[in-house]
Amino acid sequence: MSDMTFDGMTVLMTGASGGFGKSATRMFAERGARLVLSDVNETALKAHAEALQADGFEVVTITGSVADEAHCQATVDLAMETFGRLDVAINNAGMSHNPGKVHEVDSARAQDTIQINLMGVFYGMKHQIPAMLAGHQADQQTRSILNLASLAGIGGAPTMSMYAAAKHGVVGLTKSAALEYARKGLRINCLCPSFARTPIVTEGLLDGSDEDAEKEKFLTRGIPMRRLAEPEEITQSMLWICDPKNSFMTGQAVALDGGTSAMGR
Repeated sequence: MSDMTFDGMTVLMTGASGGFGKSATRMFAERGARLVLSDVNETALKAHAEALQADGFEVVTITGSVADEAHCQATVDLAMETFGRLDVAINNAGMSHNPGKVHEVDSARAQDTIQINLMGVFYGMKHQIPAMLAGHQADQQTRSILNLASLAGIGGAPTMSMYAAAKHGVVGLTKSAALEYARKGLRINCLCPSFARTPIVTEGLLDGSDEDAEKEKFLTRGIPMRRLAEPEEITQSMLWICDPKNSFMTGQAVALDGGTSAMGR
């Protein structure tokens, strides 16, 4: 990690004020990156950006939902207008739905889950890729896109069917795009973490009650390490995947799951 540098590079992050986004963007900034941050939560995004700017980092922000294609285009436009280049794009924004069997899942919530988790990645890539292709043509430097999928994107997830369906879509989209642009200067990968100590878990699946210890034990029962991942354990891998020196890696769905996928699920 210590020798990774993103000096002079522009990094775009969606879902930038959440668990993974907040941790990763600071790590990128500490290694020289200029940041373009997007999030639907204006208050949290502003607070995160101000904390980064107070430490001397270059940051611009834009508020909106990745479910809105116009917002995704505007985020890329902001990067180009402000910094003149886009080197790394991380499509991190996501949401979940309440646990339930397929026939119990609310249809509107299911549509939102697909729109944000899958279409949001598609909209992002649709506008990130042309900017990156033009940049590569100009300077011959490789660009990187990283999409956040999930362990639920490479295996079944009982009671989380539509979330799993969306994340499977992210994996398929990532691999297909990686093949399309492998000889055009773009590396495209996705990360598939299991449960981590982020708001989607701590505020969604846990609720701060006395029963949280038992709930956490239940969530981690299938993880050989028998614990949640910490956000930094995931985000340090985000930097490694996007590192320009990691130049032969593309089309991969990287599982960070405490050993779960090693059991051949």
